[in-house]
Amino acid sequence: MKNLVLVSALALGSFTSFAATPVIFHDGISEDIYMEVVQEEFTEIAHDEVPQAVKDALANDYPGAEISKAYVNEANEYKLEVTMGEETATLYANENGEWIQM
Repeated sequence: MKNLVLVSALALGSFTSFAATPVIFHDGISEDIYMEVVQEEFTEIAHDEVPQAVKDALANDYPGAEISKAYVNEANEYKLEVTMGEETATLYANENGEWIQM
């Protein structure tokens, strides 16, 4: 009886070690998928270098918010650290003033 419990525990344990790796099946072939997270590098810029479209979007969508720091990456996406009263937030926008999720 002890052997049956031990074998069952080992069998269940072997299944859980493979569950951590996502597997995708297509055309009868299974592939392990590993995601690589790439962090975009942003370079700090002066407030006057932020495009007018981004400034207008900030004024329209967040009235009273002020840019405390601004950054840009190679894809011309802007990271804005803004303050509004006592609160601070980080917003991301493209060069056309459209808000993006990062």
